[in-house]
Amino acid sequence: MSVGGRRDAEPPAVVVEERGGHAVIHLARPERRNPLSVATLSTLQESFSALSARDDITAIIFTGADDIFASGADIRELRALTPDSARLFAARGQNLFRQIAGARQLTIAAVNGYCMGGGLDLALACRARVASHSAVFAHPGVRLGIITGWGGTQRLPRLIGAARALEMFATARRLSGDEALRFGLVDELADDPLACAFELARRRAG
Repeated sequence: MSVGGRRDAEPPAVVVEERGGHAVIHLARPERRNPLSVATLSTLQESFSALSARDDITAIIFTGADDIFASGADIRELRALTPDSARLFAARGQNLFRQIAGARQLTIAAVNGYCMGGGLDLALACRARVASHSAVFAHPGVRLGIITGWGGTQRLPRLIGAARALEMFATARRLSGDEALRFGLVDELADDPLACAFELARRRAG
């Protein structure tokens, strides 16, 4: 739709919701598969920094929309990288995910569907992960001849072991929700992972 001959503004890629002492950061572009573009990473950084600085926020939850948690870096941006810009791009994600991993608050990834590449790195940076039964986890970069530079190569082996992590990186193997639970990648499975994340936050607070 348009008003006055102008297109309506595009909906935001990131939406923040607060419920009491808990905050939810929604990745809200499922029609684009929630890519972690440079602009989205910048917005995530701003939103998370503001929330993590507050004493009244005790838990910060990340989730997606529809059947997409996050699909990772924007492929169009990756293809345009030069050696210098690639280092800056990697540092941007590393700095954000390091901040999430070191936050005072409980950080939870409520994985509602596909969790791919940099999206998996985001989930790995959180202190806890809950997922839907239909969630899918993968690092598909090998198909493009790349590997993540956002910390997943360190965090994934710590959770599921070096052999399984290497298989995921080298073959782009996908893990189902049941496999992710069995391997220790996620803490719980639920029909409603966001509700599960709120319940987990309440239990940890108690």
